[in-house]
Amino acid sequence: MTDQPLSGKVALVTGAGRGIGREIALRLARDGADIVAHYAASKAGAEQTVAEIAAMGRKAVAYRADIAQRSEVVAMFAGIDANPGRIDIVVNNSGVSSSSALADVTDEDIAQIFGINTFGPLYIVSEAAKRLPNGGRVINFSSSVAKYPLAGAGLYSAAKKAIESFTESWARELGRREITVNTVIPGAVSPGMMDASPEYRGYFESKTPAGRIGRAEEIAGLVAFLASPQASWVSGTHILANGAADT
Repeated sequence: MTDQPLSGKVALVTGAGRGIGREIALRLARDGADIVAHYAASKAGAEQTVAEIAAMGRKAVAYRADIAQRSEVVAMFAGIDANPGRIDIVVNNSGVSSSSALADVTDEDIAQIFGINTFGPLYIVSEAAKRLPNGGRVINFSSSVAKYPLAGAGLYSAAKKAIESFTESWARELGRREITVNTVIPGAVSPGMMDASPEYRGYFESKTPAGRIGRAEEIAGLVAFLASPQASWVSGTHILANGAADT
């Protein structure tokens, strides 16, 4: 194994301006990849991610897109075609969560949760499939909430569960080109969505044998493995990374 197993590769990481996405972008850059850092609202964060990657001697560029809008995803890929001109790895990290009583669910809730968590990855991989070379990588993100649904989180858990179905289908469709497709299923992680819900942190800490939640760099390490040549025979799988939590 080399110190930079991703040398010569270009990775698109969605939601790279903060949280897990930022840690993934930095880790893949340390492993030798150039980075396309997608963001929706975290422009300053994405620019910081790009600056840190440039300081490593790697190339990076940031693109904004609301991935729930197919036209914006198409426009982002047109930008990628111009700079950096190729894509080898796709990490579908972007996501939004919500929690509300079933009786209070609105059309806006449905559009946002499924738009970003389900349709967004679909639009991205639909475009990426036209561009990925043989041996490319697609790494999708689900959530432990899809495995252990919580009361009030039905929209989010269903939207994320759909991603696992996408993974299995896409792995079979793209496998003929030796493109692997896998799902990472994180539990509670910081930095990440958990930082926006501090009232739940103690609950999730109590559910793991280690008595803590995950660290974003631990998830990034798993993504780095799946993106690497060493994972060439791992495809169509869902890897739960939640420290053996029982919820």
